[in-house]
Amino acid sequence: MIKYRLHCSEDHEFEAWFASSGSYEVQVATGQVCCPECDSRDVSKSIMAPNVSVRSRAHDDDMPARYRNLVREVAKAIVAGTEDVGDRFPEEARKIHYREVEQRAIRGVASPDEARSLVEEGVEIMALPRLPEEAN
Repeated sequence: MIKYRLHCSEDHEFEAWFASSGSYEVQVATGQVCCPECDSRDVSKSIMAPNVSVRSRAHDDDMPARYRNLVREVAKAIVAGTEDVGDRFPEEARKIHYREVEQRAIRGVASPDEARSLVEEGVEIMALPRLPEEAN
């Protein structure tokens, strides 16, 4: 995840999180990023200083485990509240987006190219991080 400080053509400044710099570029290019104050879609990055924080070593050692546990809890909630459509995800997401079928929460798999195509079409999707135990 990456956080950018952004500004619109009306000089309103705000922050937003993106999965990657490429995700930022795609979302801005397709008009998915807008100013929360004026709804302008003419948005660009502001100059930012790096955010460097100093923490105790003991605190840092606990952070990866805390984040993994948080991701596990979020993943459980998503699985409990969605229908698994597997590799039909791109097709089903489009049908829902274009209101060809009833609106419902789904999850599944898509290749990077399929995901990029969905985003470019304006279909709202979100990638879930893989946990270490899922790699086995």
